[in-house]
Amino acid sequence: MEASTVWWLLAGAAVVVELVTGTFYLLMLALGCVAAALGAHLGASAVVQTVAASVVGGGAVTMWSRIRSEHPKSLPASANPDVNLDIGETVLVNNWNADGTAQVHYRGANWTVVHRPDTLPTHGLHRVAELVGNRLLVEKL
Repeated sequence: MEASTVWWLLAGAAVVVELVTGTFYLLMLALGCVAAALGAHLGASAVVQTVAASVVGGGAVTMWSRIRSEHPKSLPASANPDVNLDIGETVLVNNWNADGTAQVHYRGANWTVVHRPDTLPTHGLHRVAELVGNRLLVEKL
């Protein structure tokens, strides 16, 4: 069997395993196998093919790892304004109950709001920071 065929089969296997597991890093390793297969088509020795696979695959993994570390993970859906349009809206809290909740009129309905655990409940305008179940978690403006 030709060396290029082996590299193409390894690249295909890496893609199949990536599709099953969902790890993007195997696609980067598959790129290394493709580089080695192209080297085999060009007549490179087995050592050059292996080095090409290592350099391209390892470099792609390193580059992807750096890209992922520079971009912060997305917020959970309960606190993500791209998912929930209530995040960032303001509500007026007139008074707080003894249990740390309050009732506000928001979007035509009564909502229960809770304040952040590390803050004291005060009346006035608050910003919706997160949805916790059917309650609005608010912070003072």
